[in-house]
Amino acid sequence: MKSWTKYINDYQSYLKIERGLSDNSVTNYLFDVKRLVAYIEENEIDVSPKKITEETIQQFIYHIAETLNPRSRARLISGLKSFFSYIVFEGYREDNPLALIEVPKIGRKLPDTLSTDEIDMLIGSIDLSAKNKQGHRNKAILETLYSCGLRVSELTELKISDLFFDEGFIKVTGKGNKQRFVPIDNLTQKYITIYKDEVRVLQPIQKGYEDTLFLNRRGKSLTRAMIFTIIKNLAKQAELNKTISPHTFRHSFATHLLENGADLRSIQLMLGHESITTTEIYMHMDRKFLKNIIDNYHPRR
Repeated sequence: MKSWTKYINDYQSYLKIERGLSDNSVTNYLFDVKRLVAYIEENEIDVSPKKITEETIQQFIYHIAETLNPRSRARLISGLKSFFSYIVFEGYREDNPLALIEVPKIGRKLPDTLSTDEIDMLIGSIDLSAKNKQGHRNKAILETLYSCGLRVSELTELKISDLFFDEGFIKVTGKGNKQRFVPIDNLTQKYITIYKDEVRVLQPIQKGYEDTLFLNRRGKSLTRAMIFTIIKNLAKQAELNKTISPHTFRHSFATHLLENGADLRSIQLMLGHESITTTEIYMHMDRKFLKNIIDNYHPRR
């Protein structure tokens, strides 16, 4: 619908340029708005973002609610609220039609984690023989995900120039192109160095990827999907009966740090969370651990 195209394109530019969101995040934000537009077109409702009413949006939400779980509905409403907040911000209208629409209450989903034994078992299942040319790369990838708590996009975008091994850090570019330095242990440095100096140097590298650390067989950067596939295949190979993803290593990183006495603020900085509230989810991970804290440190115990 032409009356929506300009607003959506402007909103897309705002998300990318002013808010600095990644392409994946921008796509997710626009997806919610485009679903609303599809509903309007399908029902032949002639209305622009400046004139659409709360009633029309409420009808759309009721229409689509049956196909969505509470978490997806909450994300949909949040995405639309963000779009219309931008419309208000730009002065196209005076009110946000979703201001009084409540977001469904959802329980906080606790992330899945792996034990240290399970992580050792996964990494130990990697074939490092000469016939498996990607073995050392995959081992370095898993060690980096776990020891540094990286998002999968942060891993795929990691550069050789981001490695500051003499200082014991790597430079990570996170959401919104915000950079942070994360400590990296000597063992993980060793596995990255083996891959970089003994394996990576032997393969052809495509122009523009000379500084990219982890490469695929064609000499280009790995995709998110490829990292998921590597981990899925290793879990199957190790007979680990859990559904895991690259993010599982990030959650395990944070949980194990907390269990071993690290403070939330330090974990927040290493994970690159903007708000401590996001990091606090890990306080719910192991109630036995929290009970031990009380038993060991409270003066009345």
